[in-house]
Amino acid sequence: MTNLSRIFGANGPLAEALEGFRPRREQLEMAEAVSEAIDTRGSLIVEAGTGTGKTFAYLVPALLSGRQVIVSTGTRTLQDQLYHRDLPTLAGALGRPVRIALLKGRANYLCRHRLGVALAAPELAGVGAGRVRALRHIAKWAEVTRAGDVAELESVPEQDPAWALATSTRENCLGQECPQYRECHVLQARREAQAADLVIVNHHLLLADMALREEGFGEVLPGTDAVILDEAHQFPEIAAQFFGQSFGARNVLALVRDTLAELTRAGLLEAGLRARVEALEPRVGEAQRALAGLGERVEWERLPDAFLESLDELLDGLEFLHAGLADPELEVPGVRQCARRAHELATRAREIQSRAAEDGLRWAEWTPRAFALQFTPFEVAARLRDFRAARPCAWIYTSATLAVGEDFSHFAARVGEADARTRLIRSPFDYERQSRLYLPRGLPDPSDRGYTAAVIDAALPLVRAAGGRAFVLFTSHRALAEGAAALRGRLEERDRFPVLVQGDAPRDALLRRFRELGNAVLLGTGSFWEGVDVRGPALSLVVIDRLPFASPDDPLLKARLEGLRREGRNPFFEYQVPQAVLTLKQGVGRLIRDHEDTGVVLLADPRVRTKGYGRAFLASLPPMTVIDAAAEAIRFLRDSLGSLAPLETA
Repeated sequence: MTNLSRIFGANGPLAEALEGFRPRREQLEMAEAVSEAIDTRGSLIVEAGTGTGKTFAYLVPALLSGRQVIVSTGTRTLQDQLYHRDLPTLAGALGRPVRIALLKGRANYLCRHRLGVALAAPELAGVGAGRVRALRHIAKWAEVTRAGDVAELESVPEQDPAWALATSTRENCLGQECPQYRECHVLQARREAQAADLVIVNHHLLLADMALREEGFGEVLPGTDAVILDEAHQFPEIAAQFFGQSFGARNVLALVRDTLAELTRAGLLEAGLRARVEALEPRVGEAQRALAGLGERVEWERLPDAFLESLDELLDGLEFLHAGLADPELEVPGVRQCARRAHELATRAREIQSRAAEDGLRWAEWTPRAFALQFTPFEVAARLRDFRAARPCAWIYTSATLAVGEDFSHFAARVGEADARTRLIRSPFDYERQSRLYLPRGLPDPSDRGYTAAVIDAALPLVRAAGGRAFVLFTSHRALAEGAAALRGRLEERDRFPVLVQGDAPRDALLRRFRELGNAVLLGTGSFWEGVDVRGPALSLVVIDRLPFASPDDPLLKARLEGLRREGRNPFFEYQVPQAVLTLKQGVGRLIRDHEDTGVVLLADPRVRTKGYGRAFLASLPPMTVIDAAAEAIRFLRDSLGSLAPLETA
């Protein structure tokens, strides 16, 4: 067995090769647990506190194992970090040449066939002048690229709508019938992954691997000895979405555009077929109008008859189109695929219509531009168990937030891993010295209309003591808007602290601006609670407005809670509280990112003291010194910042 103690030791290869490396008992402990799981092909759930160095703690055993390993991440950012930085660095330090492959989702690779269709009939593909220019840039790049990764072409941003016309989806991919199949970049990437020792994917792709054989590409997973899921706290939600079903207006309108373009390119667009295709758009419009005014989410039982009738007409239209395109005289791969898509869309919608109440939750989503039907199962743990049973290998889950207190049962139940070994590895940071948890007294109940204003009043003295340098995290967009209005007027005019608000610019741009300014206050919700790493004094204060219970109107949450009720369980204590605890841990984790970081977390919600379940939240947080006096929090900030602290003013 490899001597991990030497590798992670003060005189080991990592210390020699990596600037700033420091031995950590916690990192070694995790590496040994991961190594054992790989050797025994077992299941392991490991929470690694911030600063553990969990990435190296699982990569080193993976590289040394000599086995085929898949590493799955929750975000593309971490995928790129592992592939471009961490793995080459570690392989060099360990002297272990290893074949590494980065495999992204289909939408990240150029599709030469789709690009050709769009350029051949841009007016039918709905391409305006701006997109035509972008497509020409893509076409030039297509002549020279080897990997076909859209991230290579910096002149066309990844968010540009033109990419939707130059990449494929599971629905519109022609598979082995594609005339460009031999040059397919997705196929090339998957072949490289199958030949690699270590493959980096994301959770969506890991789950989608089950469907790859149906698409004519072959699986990535056969032969794999271990699957390591980083950012594993995201996996259950992604799995719930994956095992659900959806049907929407955008799917139909994309089919309309693609069908017209494929028929035109093949010289087959005669009047009868054109009429069948173009008849779908007004039917989409009728269904869209029938849902107007009912809200963004409409439960199935509240769907009006007018919508259901329009939906049936739309599905009949899809089947009518399928029959027309299935004519043997139209034996063109692109046209055949459009025929299949029409049939699959109609079939999927009818399956959602016919779902029984005990299967899961059904609802419709509506925006002024589109509608969608959604189905999500009550629970996915059994499906995940079947998934793993078909692929017997080591399964390792890791994140900084998997346990409630010291209990992993909530996460383990959601992924169907009741028998997995668990390890809780504490952060090596000295939270008692580096931080304070400020729980202000006297704030109103979060249901009070003046609650957000009271939170801002409590936070302002600390923001001023920190000289800005703060995140203010909200649990709703409404509270975010209210808090932004209150803070902008009081901070930007008097204190000259820049106030950055989620939605004013892309997330990465806001974070970059926050780091550059050094005295900014950033307000956010949702995605700003996790995956944000700001080290040093630029972030010295984190304000959390309330305990992050998920919105009771969220359909996925409703499905989960109803499933628990049907089993005679208590959904609040068995699901809502544990989920909120894990989310709070993510938010609090934004503050201390390094051994030298210091700061204060202001948790405003009085329920953490007044409700019995509040103990579960406090017990799950790092061992921060708890205080309830603003003066003490202000003093800690000033002492920590030293010369960086602003001068006191009357």
